[in-house]
This record gives sequence, C-alpha cells and structure tokens, in this order.
Amino acid sequence: MRNGRIGLVAAAPLLLSACLFGGGDRPEPRRTATKSATARAPARPSAETRQCLAELDRYSVEYRALPRQDFGGGCVVVGAVQLLDIGVPVSGLTSMRCPLARNFSNWVRFAVAPAARQVMGSDLVRIESYGTFNCRPIAGSGRLSEHGRANAVDVATFVLADGRRVSVLGGWRGDSDERRFLRVIFQSACKRFTTALGPEYNRAHANHFHLDMGGRPLCR
Repeated sequence: MRNGRIGLVAAAPLLLSACLFGGGDRPEPRRTATKSATARAPARPSAETRQCLAELDRYSVEYRALPRQDFGGGCVVVGAVQLLDIGVPVSGLTSMRCPLARNFSNWVRFAVAPAARQVMGSDLVRIESYGTFNCRPIAGSGRLSEHGRANAVDVATFVLADGRRVSVLGGWRGDSDERRFLRVIFQSACKRFTTALGPEYNRAHANHFHLDMGGRPLCR
C-alpha cells in the first residue's frame, strides 16, 4: 500500500451549491466503550474499500489501514483508516470508514483550504475536530450514532496562518467574512457528505459541523 504526502493545492474558484444530502445526529461527551474492542486478523478488504483506498493513494493521502474491530453494542468498524496527513493537520481524527476519510480529505483540500485563501485572505494551517469514532446511540434515540460506526466527524474550528481562529460557534453569526467562509464550506459539505448538520439544525450543533456518510438525506 502506498502512502504519500499531499502538497500545497492551488486555490480554485468555489461555487455555492444547494443542500442535497444529510441525516440526523447529536453530539454527546465521548466515553469509553463498555466492551473492549476485538480486532480480527487482517482480511482482504471489500471491493468498495479497495477502490476507496486506491483513491486515497491517487490523491497522495497518507493513512493507515485498520483491521475490523467489534466494540459491542453494534459498534462494528470495518473498512476503516486513520488519516495521517491530508496536507493540513486535523486534531481528533481516529478511526474513519474509508469513504468518510476520502470525502473529508477532499473537502479540506478542495473546499476549505481554497475558501480560507479566497474569503479570509489567509492560508488554512489547522483544523480542530471533536473526533470521529464514539460508541454511543443518538441522544434521545435508541438508534446507533454514525460515530459508533466510525462514519462521522465533528468539525469545530479552522485556524489560519495569520493567527485567526474561525470557530463554528463564534463565526456562524460573526463578522461578514467569517459568516461567508463558514457558509461556503458548509454548502460544499452538503454535496460531499450524506449528512451535514450545523448551527441551523439545533442548539446541540451550535459549535460544530456534524458530517457523516449514513442516515437520511439532510443538509441543515
């Protein structure tokens, strides 16, 4: 398996797009699974996973493929990777199912980084997330969260080269540039992820974007 490093990506024009996809979720404090993970011996990935891994290789994304893990309670993680280098450091990333990892890395490279330069006038140097895998149900529901399948990521803050920190909490209704930047990248997320939830969805999402590849179509 080839691993590579993403170089600097030239700025490209961004197009605002209508919300097309989505699903429902609500964050809770991270907790340790009640059952230790059981990792099986490495098995040949599915055709879908192999294609996804090939796409990560083609885009020179550095990652580590992870074995199948069963945490109990329906929290089974298959076809997952850990992103090591997508060109911009991102805190909090652990297990991510490959399609989520692929779409997330492409979103950062082709939407977030160019928008930072074009709208904010500064390069993106870091993203802070609230994490990916968390074995828990959706709050107020018996349904397993997409976080329990390593199929979701919560993104909170974007750090720029000039020292500014654009947080979802402070920027969604902040100054005009921050509002525009966050709305541009959120609209892009609506096209790349099945679920894209933000501050307009409910108070639980006031401080982050929830992005996943499962559930019902929703962008809000």
